[in-house]
Amino acid sequence: MNEDMKWYRIFRSILGPIFRFWYNPTIIGAENIPLEGPIILAGNHVHIMDQCSIVIVTKRDIHYMAKKEYFDNKKVAWFFKASGCIPVDRSKKDEEATSHALDVLKKGIALGIFPEGTRNGLKEERAIELYEKYFLEDTIEQRDFIEKTKKNKTSLVNYLEQLKDEKIITLEEFKDNIYDVYSFLTDLILNHRITKEEYYDHILLPLKFGAVSMAHKTDAMIVPYAITGDYKFRSKNLVVRIGKPFSVGDDLAAANEKLRQDIVSLMKETEKESGK
Repeated sequence: MNEDMKWYRIFRSILGPIFRFWYNPTIIGAENIPLEGPIILAGNHVHIMDQCSIVIVTKRDIHYMAKKEYFDNKKVAWFFKASGCIPVDRSKKDEEATSHALDVLKKGIALGIFPEGTRNGLKEERAIELYEKYFLEDTIEQRDFIEKTKKNKTSLVNYLEQLKDEKIITLEEFKDNIYDVYSFLTDLILNHRITKEEYYDHILLPLKFGAVSMAHKTDAMIVPYAITGDYKFRSKNLVVRIGKPFSVGDDLAAANEKLRQDIVSLMKETEKESGK
């Protein structure tokens, strides 16, 4: 047993039941997580609680890669350090973080990673860019615009702008629907202006190669997962679905695309079961 993770287990035993009660997640496919050997748990990232959704699924210790900013905050740094998280400086190619993660895998331990590299939620910087590009002449204030758009996925906002640039939608449609991109894209599918497959091609941010690269170097299995639904009290639609593990071959581009396709397929399964 890895004594370095004793606080991780204590936190999981105390906070895990609280998390389950509060968010009421449905867990599907937990049996797909190998009980031993090096694995990389890799999935989509939509909320700060995503790693908790995976921690409660397995009794295996998981070292999660987390942004360095958490460790710079003295109020929470102790928690992330005690939980075995690995700080990652996203402003550069962080060789130290990669080396730490590889050591974890070489010891046969589980690693958690978000291959999108960041949460797929509209960042303030991107919202300001959109505001200054399209809404300066409008009556809405910048702060109100940021608040109204922040619930959107960055990937879908980028897709909406792409549809405008390709003249599939008008500038007016783009501006009118920037506040609820998901609903508008759903309408576009229903009206056969885009296909469902085109929508799913843009549901994730581009995946970085860290997961498949580290799996290739350590012979670790990749376990894909998808989190869908809302993080609300006693949520009725929060689903954590774990897919089948797979090995990475020499073609990292193909492996990265398989990981993306697996995550998307898991999201589709959940949608199909919910009757959407």
